[in-house]
Amino acid sequence: MRVGTLTIGQSPRIDVIPEIRDVLGPKIEIVEKGALDGLDLEEVKRFYPRPNDYILITRMRDGTEVKIAEKHIIERMKRCISDFQAEPVEIIILLCTGEFPQIESKKILLRPDRIMLHMVQSVLDTGRLGVVVPSPDQIPALKRRWEKTHLEVVAEAISPYTGTYEELKEKAHRIKTSDVDLVILDCIGFGQDTRALFREITKKPVLLPVTLIGRIAREMVEA
Repeated sequence: MRVGTLTIGQSPRIDVIPEIRDVLGPKIEIVEKGALDGLDLEEVKRFYPRPNDYILITRMRDGTEVKIAEKHIIERMKRCISDFQAEPVEIIILLCTGEFPQIESKKILLRPDRIMLHMVQSVLDTGRLGVVVPSPDQIPALKRRWEKTHLEVVAEAISPYTGTYEELKEKAHRIKTSDVDLVILDCIGFGQDTRALFREITKKPVLLPVTLIGRIAREMVEA
């Protein structure tokens, strides 16, 4: 059984795929593609966001964090999806929590943004939601998205790629003082160590996109 994964950065995602593989199990083969594959850092710098762009944070193959505008990679993502249509993968996992309404697929495409939004709406009717995003300039757009839940949204920013352990602890304590009911680590780059840290400090449930999407994928492909 084969599962495709599409990152908005470069493949392989050695930071993310091991977390998904742990959930999927050894019998599932993972095929990776990246929207920035084949580009060097200087070429990717041309994709840097300008005012009013939808901002995305991802990483290069060597781990370098990059900030890009969604509009610059949509066509590259579409080509990756098109390539997957011709390959023997059963489902495709989008390795980004951003919104991509322009992306379509004939094969099943697991979209973390939609899955998380509907999950939060199904488990929390009222209350306060803590959302952690990679960059401060993403907060306005992501707050608007999460306010669709009709919950009060408290947002903090810390990069999963460059943030230090002490900085993560500080953000977790800030979320704790906000007395939220549920925490969302709103980036596919956050891992289980970060979830454990936020869970320990906030004493609240913490949703982690990478393992959540992995569990859904396993449910769909497991024999």
